[in-house]
Amino acid sequence: MTRHIILGNGNMLVCLDKDARIRDFYYPYVGQENHVSSKSHRIGVWIEEKFSWISSDEWNISIKYKDDTLTSDITAYNKDMKIKVNMNETVHHEKNIYLRNVKVENLGGKREIRIFFSQEFQVSESNIGDTVYFDPITNSIVNYKGRRYFLIGGEMNGKPFTDYAAGVSGSDEKKGTYLDAEDGYLSGNAIEHGSVDSAIGFKFSLDKNRSKRINYWITVGKDHGEVSDLRELIFEKGFDNLVLETEMHWKEWLDKSSIKLNPIKGDLRELFRRSLLIVRAQTDDNRAIIASNDTDIFKFKEDTYSYMWPRDGALVARSFDKAGYFDIPHKFFKFCSRVFGRGGYLLPKYRPDGSVGSSWHSWLKNGHLQLPIQEDETALVLDALWKHYKQHNCEETKEFYEQFIKRAGDFLTGFREEGTGLPKESYDLWEEKLGVHTFTCAAVYAGLEAAGNFAEEFGDYAGKERYERAAREVREGILQYLYDSEEEMFIKGIYYNEKGEIIKDKTIDMSTAYGLIEFNVLECSDEKIIRTIEKTHDKLWCMAPCGGVYRYENDNYFKPSENEVPNPWYISTFWLAEYYIAKARNINDLKPAEDLLKWASEKALPSGVFSEQLDPYTGEPKSVSPLTWSHA
Repeated sequence: MTRHIILGNGNMLVCLDKDARIRDFYYPYVGQENHVSSKSHRIGVWIEEKFSWISSDEWNISIKYKDDTLTSDITAYNKDMKIKVNMNETVHHEKNIYLRNVKVENLGGKREIRIFFSQEFQVSESNIGDTVYFDPITNSIVNYKGRRYFLIGGEMNGKPFTDYAAGVSGSDEKKGTYLDAEDGYLSGNAIEHGSVDSAIGFKFSLDKNRSKRINYWITVGKDHGEVSDLRELIFEKGFDNLVLETEMHWKEWLDKSSIKLNPIKGDLRELFRRSLLIVRAQTDDNRAIIASNDTDIFKFKEDTYSYMWPRDGALVARSFDKAGYFDIPHKFFKFCSRVFGRGGYLLPKYRPDGSVGSSWHSWLKNGHLQLPIQEDETALVLDALWKHYKQHNCEETKEFYEQFIKRAGDFLTGFREEGTGLPKESYDLWEEKLGVHTFTCAAVYAGLEAAGNFAEEFGDYAGKERYERAAREVREGILQYLYDSEEEMFIKGIYYNEKGEIIKDKTIDMSTAYGLIEFNVLECSDEKIIRTIEKTHDKLWCMAPCGGVYRYENDNYFKPSENEVPNPWYISTFWLAEYYIAKARNINDLKPAEDLLKWASEKALPSGVFSEQLDPYTGEPKSVSPLTWSHA
């Protein structure tokens, strides 16, 4: 479940796997709709009656990015065929055009070479009712359904492709038109409908050690006129110019970061800049910050990570703020305000268009209403919004007060148990356990503090007093009920049995200590925090070869088997690094954090991509990749 390269512009996102195949193609939102949905766009080479797909084991493939860009840098070498293919791909930063430059280098004697590109779209996430045809007016292949059009074209030496075929895929035992290329010829069939795919081909002769260049593109729009106009733009501005201006755009965007990296050199510096680009690519222009767009996760309950979780989004927005970017977090907060529910809380996740995402949380517990929420999500957005306001001194934030801030603050104030002062039960940040969790309580404390600060800032002094009193009560409840003096540490949380009695959840969870530190419940120098961190580190550090930190003990999510140790997560490892940074008093104190960052750099894919988890023995990516949260 890994995407080694993602390329996007905020309206369109293209994801490639380890074999340089397009596996996800999103438009008109990042994360919605996926017009490939884990099917494959393939590239194949025919030489002297031998054919090979670049995705086969016969090829040695190197996949990375060009520095400081959202442009791929891919090399595929086939020793037996004596052929090397170099590819640079990008999505134009403004126009919905996917651009792929292919350089074919002949390492054998003079011979004829044919290269084929196959496309398998499932327009609007379904293979029902698609049409694909050859358009003689534009010398292109057009794949469409309804208001979604894809125009596929290319040129070599100023001339369009020499072969094409439109066909049926995945229906009546027909595997796909891509198989038509394997004999070195395409049928020339001009149109098909239903479940369809297509292929185009270029043929040429090359002397030994000579190369040929092919430009390939896919333009995307809502009708034939739009995709045709984008094709004309390629010819008007020039293919190379479109690629160059896109690369310059991303380099200039990176340079807008206010963080000065002068003391940091080499891989860590590059990893920071790469992470900024990956997080930006997974952020929709409507400013839903999407968790991940790797649809190989379909194998797990036929759902994806292509949602905006307010939890992830708030922490990602905060990272953008810290890096000096105003626009993306500000529009994220607008998105949250727009989707905010009447009840005063955010639901677990939303689709990029603002509609509510899928859920597995019931509205009932023992026959009574139970809100299916993670309360930390509402609180985290409030906390991040206050920090955004203070950092940028943004007067526009006042527009959020009545619609979002006040209503969220009132909900956090009222959604509490009278006896403890703590929040009522909701699901933990991992969306698994119903209870009263330390991380959630710490986030609610910060959210109430933020609401009180906003109330004072905007002259609502009654609101300020109400929110600040509630915040104090939550903090007191954390110290009284969530610190276990016998264990000498903060516990994950408490829950209530059927009799209403308090039961302690002593699961050691990295988020417990992180929440207390991040949201200033206690100073990281407090003995209670120090002991919690020490016990957490001892229990959650992965002793298998990979290293890193588990998110919590006995975590079974994507665990290889019951007998294996859990998978370490990037995010939990970075939380430990944040603790070391927070407690540092001199440069030498930063060494443990630097070591963890170097660990992450070593575990990243060659493209710089982070997954959600890692195999504890091999270090291979587990679950979705890239995960926006890991990079943030």
